[in-house]
Amino acid sequence: MQSSEPTARVVVGVDGSPSSYAALRWADRYARAVGGVVEAVHVWDTPSAVGFAGPAIDPDFDLEQARERFAAELEATFPGERPPGLKEILVEGDPSETLIRASQGAELLVVGRRGRGAFARAMLGSVSQRCAQHAACPVVVRQETESDPVH
Repeated sequence: MQSSEPTARVVVGVDGSPSSYAALRWADRYARAVGGVVEAVHVWDTPSAVGFAGPAIDPDFDLEQARERFAAELEATFPGERPPGLKEILVEGDPSETLIRASQGAELLVVGRRGRGAFARAMLGSVSQRCAQHAACPVVVRQETESDPVH
């Protein structure tokens, strides 16, 4: 008999920072413990879409670079084989807004805390702070710890 309860969605932001790798590993462990699934979200932005200040860049080239970065980040986090059921989502746009939208209907949103040095450790990054304030579900903010594998 199948359960009528929906599977818990755990959304996690992945941006290539060590704290986002820690967030992704934590989200995977949590999702396995609750029988849920992980949606790894990598948000990218096309520099050419910002305005006329810079050189024109081919958006298809930007997308391909984003795909390659995302694949490398997932490989660095899960060397060899990705967890079963991991959903990979690549979105162009603002990271905060994208993750806040993705939090709709999720059980949990997991983000990394960026920063270096004493002052940065005392402050959340702007994306993690906005997500903590505006997400539609509880938010876990992870940072890289000494027990996390180094990549």
